[in-house]
Amino acid sequence: MPDVTRISPNTLIAADRVEGTDVYNRKGEKLGTVDDIMIDKVSGKAIYAVMSFGGFLGIGEKYHPLPWSTLNYDETKGGYVVDLDKKVLEDAPTYDMDEDFRWTPDYGRRVDQYYNVPTYW
Repeated sequence: MPDVTRISPNTLIAADRVEGTDVYNRKGEKLGTVDDIMIDKVSGKAIYAVMSFGGFLGIGEKYHPLPWSTLNYDETKGGYVVDLDKKVLEDAPTYDMDEDFRWTPDYGRRVDQYYNVPTYW
């Protein structure tokens, strides 16, 4: 059980407020925005942020699942910061916005392995 005396009310946020939040790299370049959050049904923990990236005016954009552990919220930016550059994202696992995508454990492991984080699966 978390120590409630150490939890700030500002650390909780509704999922619909996270959607649309900008994602930046360490250089301050905007990489994309959070379009969705993948949540574990049992624990309720956020496992992945699905970020849109690439394209121009919405054309050619792809979804990039990012392990939640790779994101750090930066209050000064009002967004999340990841230690990635655009080139890393260009080669990352993605899926098309208009694709009828089905998440599988194999896909999740591939995402986790790409970002070199412990796998959820």
